[in-house]
Amino acid sequence: MTRAPFLPLLQCPAPAKLNLLLHVTGRRSDGYHLLETVFQLINLFDWLDFEPRDDGQIVASSGDWPIEQDLAVRAAHLLRATAGANDHTDFGVTIRIQKQIPVGGGLGGGSSDAATTLLALNQLWRLHWPIDRLAALAAQLGADVPVFVRGQNAYAVGIGEELQPIDLPERHYVVIEPPIQVPTAVVFADPNLTRNTKPLTLEGFAREQSVATHRLPGHNDLEAPVLQRFTAVAKALSALQEAAHDFGVDASAVRMSGSGACVFAATDSQSIAASIAEAVAGAGVGRVHRCASLRRHPMIGTVAH
Repeated sequence: MTRAPFLPLLQCPAPAKLNLLLHVTGRRSDGYHLLETVFQLINLFDWLDFEPRDDGQIVASSGDWPIEQDLAVRAAHLLRATAGANDHTDFGVTIRIQKQIPVGGGLGGGSSDAATTLLALNQLWRLHWPIDRLAALAAQLGADVPVFVRGQNAYAVGIGEELQPIDLPERHYVVIEPPIQVPTAVVFADPNLTRNTKPLTLEGFAREQSVATHRLPGHNDLEAPVLQRFTAVAKALSALQEAAHDFGVDASAVRMSGSGACVFAATDSQSIAASIAEAVAGAGVGRVHRCASLRRHPMIGTVAH
């Protein structure tokens, strides 16, 4: 019986994330840092197209940076190899990536592209893998990839791979993208980085959040070394803090995401977010994005649990 041809999947979303807090709680013997973080998905997307090929090639186009370094390409090769489909010439794909998430911004764009690739190719190639199996594969690509595959806001510990789903209130965010990329390795190697923050714990985060939803519990340990090294990030954060303060947003709700370079302000008011965005738009500190929180990845539901 002839198998029906694979059909393209177009405009598949890859959402960005914010780290609502990021604590460095220790360091393993192999050098990896132990973290505590809360992942919030937001509606800032990369968009990916997947066109099936019958020549067995995995071909990609993503604009102005080396595609061979892209996690989406690695994800496609890993999924196909793990599924034992390397000998099937129709298990090829052309991947086109329309980037909207800042590269090197601490918003997880590369990891999210890889996750969307796993979710989409699982469907396109009719593998029908459950989400747990895809998430286990995602962990081989990077610590941030599993949270996007699982597609839920999450509290994470370990090196970021031990995830617990978490309910977060609906929020609106103003994100500034400074005109700079911050190398993650440089930040984690900084001798001044705090590496012994006491964990807040999931219960502590939930308790503090329920007391005051206009605040964000915890902090970002990576923020201080980044601000010392990268003036553009410091200027963006200062401008955002000033604008947020003018509209009554608590100082704790303005911070850096991940290892930078992007900074964000959180509010439960769409109109306040709009006012903050307008106030910082003319400051010349970077591109301004207005975003809203997501409860789950838009592609979740296409994969069995």
